Amino acid sequence: MRALLVVNPQATSTTSGVRDVLAHALASTVRLEVAETDYRGHAADAAARAMDDGVDLVVALGGDGTVNEVVNGLLRRGVRDDVPALGVVPGGMGNVFARALGMPRDPVEATHQLLTAIEEGRSRRVGLGRANGRWFTFNAGVGWDADVIAGVERLRARGHEASAARYVRIAVANYFRLVGRRPRITATLPGREPETGLHLAFVSNTDPWTYLGRRPLHVNPGASFDGGLGVFGLRSTALPTVLRHLGQVISSKREPKGRAVLRVDDVPSVVVRCALPTGLQVDGDFLGHHTTIEFSATRNALQVVV
Repeated sequence: MRALLVVNPQATSTTSGVRDVLAHALASTVRLEVAETDYRGHAADAAARAMDDGVDLVVALGGDGTVNEVVNGLLRRGVRDDVPALGVVPGGMGNVFARALGMPRDPVEATHQLLTAIEEGRSRRVGLGRANGRWFTFNAGVGWDADVIAGVERLRARGHEASAARYVRIAVANYFRLVGRRPRITATLPGREPETGLHLAFVSNTDPWTYLGRRPLHVNPGASFDGGLGVFGLRSTALPTVLRHLGQVISSKREPKGRAVLRVDDVPSVVVRCALPTGLQVDGDFLGHHTTIEFSATRNALQVVV
């Protein structure tokens, strides 16, 4: 088996020691090449070249952004039978996709699980989402959460490390900017009248939506890699409403619901239109401001070794 290890050396918990251990372990099982990323989009380019070269497996060592780039590189020409399998070793802060697949958070333990899966020939097909042509593995969002991601990216650009505490502070600051603003989002789902008056829209490809430290956040508990997309929208930004639904999202026993909530599971597509250009994020990567975003689900899009 030929394999490519794509490493993001800037990821939060990716160190040269972890890279060397993983590379040594993989090299004992497969014919391995290693590519370290040094620019945005490098992981996608490396994965696309690996497919053209007939590589069997591409392993992403990094955070969710690295995984997202690798996936978009592998599927640059669409879903095909000759697309290499994907392996993931968590090396970032959230690692939502890896954790949703059942991978350990510790990169050494995850490497052991990956090697065992390779030796046993164990893998699964996963469905993926798309947002205006960009593949995403676990979530996408329009509005509030995208603004939070943009704020965190600005901090990183100034040399600050991301942390759960910084995410919370930026989320609170953006919430108060949202309060009093007229709703600008409309979501159109197949076979339904358009849902108007939304302040935000979250689209899930799996559950949980993300993690706050070790705590999972369940925005669309019915979403999974085996089904369509989950859609969550909020019609009110009143503090009691937000706190009530935040409690539901944090709880593993309560499903988000209420008069202010739009929540639909297992839909093949949704079109989100915004009265003004509004932020979009996919897998924790800010993609700028848009007025129309077309989301779609593709079942069995990619083989993952896990």
